[in-house]
Amino acid sequence: MKGTRAALRYAKAVLSLAKDKNLAEAVNADLLLIASTLESNKNLRDTLLNPVIKSGVKQSILTKIFEGKINGITQGLLHLLIENKRLNLLLPIAKEYAIIFDFDMGMEIANVTTATPLTKDLESKILEKIKTLTDNEVTIKNIVDSNIIGGFILRIGDKQYDASITGQLNLLKREFEDNYYVSKF
Repeated sequence: MKGTRAALRYAKAVLSLAKDKNLAEAVNADLLLIASTLESNKNLRDTLLNPVIKSGVKQSILTKIFEGKINGITQGLLHLLIENKRLNLLLPIAKEYAIIFDFDMGMEIANVTTATPLTKDLESKILEKIKTLTDNEVTIKNIVDSNIIGGFILRIGDKQYDASITGQLNLLKREFEDNYYVSKF
């Protein structure tokens, strides 16, 4: 939890600085590039998170990878995280920045978790329904998780609607447990 709050504070500070310099969109693109690079390269992630490797080595690795691809604000963030030994927050900061940048631009992402991938027809129907719930522009991100068995879980911002089979079974289980303990006394 602490890491998430710290990542959000860093992301807000970077967004504020980037907006002052009219580079918010460029920093967003930089952080998306960094996030995708880290997510796709486990060796890089492990190297950057290894406490034995010196900060200077980490700095030179990141400089070589992203040289000429990211702007000064993003480079400053990387340097600051290395200097403060908070490089473990880089990926969470990138994700938080994308969320608050999209929100600032009037866009929201609706995460729809389903047991199987959404069809285009179903995705458009869900998108129509979601647009009635919010004034912002919404895009759908489909997350496939076979553990929910069926149904869906919709999450927009801090609101969540759980219509999954697993969610319904868990609700039923809690009701039985509550009734069991109430009837015992």
